[in-house]
Amino acid sequence: MVSVVHSLQQSNGEADTLSRLCLGLAAPAAVRVAAALTLAREAYGEEVLGTGESILQHALGMALIVASLDLDADARIAALLFAASDHVPDCGERLKVGFGDTVAGLVAGLHRLGSLRPLTRAAAGGGGGGEGVAEVRAQTEILRKMLLAMVDDIRVVLLRLASRVQTLRFLNNQPGTQREEMARESLLIYAPLANRLGIWHVKWELEDLSFRYLEPETYKRIAKMLDEKRSERESFIVAAVARLQAEMAAIGVRAEVYGRPKHIFSIWSKMRGKDIDFAKVYDVRAVRIIVDEIKDCYTALGIVHHLWQPIHGEFDDYISHPKGNFYRSLHTAVEAEDGRSLEVQIRTREMHDHAELGVAAHWRYKESGKSVKAGGAYEDKISWLRQLLSWRDEIADSAEWVQQFKRAALDDTIYVLTPQDKVIDLPRGATALDFAYRLHTDLGHRCRGAKIDGHMASLNTALQNGQRVEIVSIKSGGPSRDWLNPTLGYLATPRARSKVKQWFAAQDEAELLAQGRSLVTRELQRQGQTQANLDELAVKLGLKSAETLFLAAARGEVGMRAIDVALRGGAEVLPPEPEIQTRKSRAGDSRILVVGVDKLLTQVGLCCKPMPPDAIIGFVTRGKGISIHRVECINFRNMAARNSERVISAEWGEGWSEQSGGGSGTVYSVDLMVDAGDRQGLLRDISDVLSREKINVTAVKTQSRAGIAHMGFTVELSGTAALQKALSLLSEVPGVIRAKRR
Repeated sequence: MVSVVHSLQQSNGEADTLSRLCLGLAAPAAVRVAAALTLAREAYGEEVLGTGESILQHALGMALIVASLDLDADARIAALLFAASDHVPDCGERLKVGFGDTVAGLVAGLHRLGSLRPLTRAAAGGGGGGEGVAEVRAQTEILRKMLLAMVDDIRVVLLRLASRVQTLRFLNNQPGTQREEMARESLLIYAPLANRLGIWHVKWELEDLSFRYLEPETYKRIAKMLDEKRSERESFIVAAVARLQAEMAAIGVRAEVYGRPKHIFSIWSKMRGKDIDFAKVYDVRAVRIIVDEIKDCYTALGIVHHLWQPIHGEFDDYISHPKGNFYRSLHTAVEAEDGRSLEVQIRTREMHDHAELGVAAHWRYKESGKSVKAGGAYEDKISWLRQLLSWRDEIADSAEWVQQFKRAALDDTIYVLTPQDKVIDLPRGATALDFAYRLHTDLGHRCRGAKIDGHMASLNTALQNGQRVEIVSIKSGGPSRDWLNPTLGYLATPRARSKVKQWFAAQDEAELLAQGRSLVTRELQRQGQTQANLDELAVKLGLKSAETLFLAAARGEVGMRAIDVALRGGAEVLPPEPEIQTRKSRAGDSRILVVGVDKLLTQVGLCCKPMPPDAIIGFVTRGKGISIHRVECINFRNMAARNSERVISAEWGEGWSEQSGGGSGTVYSVDLMVDAGDRQGLLRDISDVLSREKINVTAVKTQSRAGIAHMGFTVELSGTAALQKALSLLSEVPGVIRAKRR
């Protein structure tokens, strides 16, 4: 190995390159880097990339950028060997043997990210498929997430960013559509990633180079405005730096003070974002103060505000309230003696390292073995990188938001591709069938198979990051009831399960419509009224339409006798009043209050079984007091239509409240309807739920048709809170399609 280093140092240029590549590394690590450089020279030769750049020169430039970020030896070696997968025989095994598993993993990760190049290019091109701006932005955002989710080691993303910086540097003298495409892609995908990882050093160069290539005239105009005042600005900065250093030294605070370089893209963004001209950009003249401790930051802030007048609304404390990417610093803008502004940033050395290098600073501490406390902090930050994937914009800086994303689940999303290279995000554990329903409900219903990365797979196959999924469907058809069986694992997402349940509920309703239509038609034929207007008949029965009449007839809510009476005009035969549940109102019994009447016999109608806090109304019966019904009760509407003078207002008395449930021991009879896929043990499972909740069941009626069990339960409950809980628990029983109150 030492001979390798010696041979590489034969020329001054090679020695200088190797020295820069190994800057900050221990001797053994430097030897490994030298060996990687030798292998790169042998493997790449004179080969070039699609941009026209030499592969070797790209590798060297990329590795030097990685070294400037103070990344470890493994990352620098991976940068040198970034293209080894295509140029080194038995690459994976050879890299493992020669440089270790970590380097092999980093190179493999870079190769995987390279496969996403067509996706990032399509996103930067605006989609090309007629999508709206919102859709393109959503796809760009989800692609940024995918880039991070696809890697096991965040250094792969840092290497990818370094590669893009090197490409943009090379394209400086290569104008054309390719350069514009790379620049647009960099602004949309890579610069925001660098920002989210806190690597300002990379972010600014990506932005400035991209802006220069995409908007050359605007870039030159701003650069010219900066140059016109350069000498004046530099002399002011020198004086401001000297003044600050003297003031800090006078109070015994050690500080490094220097002028901060300006980035043209940043200036342009502020001019556009705030709709201001160049003169109103406060940080054209800027200095940075770096101190040892946090308390010194605030001391320095006091000195700055003592020397110059603070500009209102231009102070930000990112130390007390860090940005979402853990950026910490004090920002203030002041007005100098000449009336122009000066921006000042104040931070500690550790804050500065993170601000410039972001997560890359972790490897500085790791390699040097310094600052165990700081290293631990960066370990925590890296463990939170997956939460960075949930960022929807670049302004989520509040402390409250930071706490929310710290509590979020890690790695709870996967990203898969359609055959058209559209990225789809799904919860981890989602299947190929979930993917079909995510694309379109109808496609999910007609789905019969799936191809994952070109190979046929079962519909319950759990998907992985980066897979390309193609759905095999039939022209028409519907889902299988097996898809709702949780033990078979077809569906993992609530949305897809809901769509399947809705489909079966619609089929059940269609079947009920057919049954009801048959019953009504048969009754009309029996009465010789086949030409009767069904919509008018429905209105006479208190229903909205003929379709509602058919459903009510099939469910037994409207009997044939009621239809017979309605056909005759309602005069000849009156239907018997509904069966009622008798409950006398004693003095002091305030459960039901009949308006204007006291101590009157009241009866709860068993046709609709009202319970608090249902809207109720009364009907004066013949010798049986007042029957109490729900306002929407069909039987009540029929009676009220014939005898409106017997309708009387009623309400629940003060003795009932939602919290008390009507008082100790107060229960109300309620009819529940459950539709479920028929299976062995279904009734037992439902009964277990009711028993566990101590719900008394007074009647059960079940019927099974076409594999669907239609079950009716009459239960006793204390109020709507208990009702909603019961329905919710019943809906969670495996196989249940729908649970509702009749």
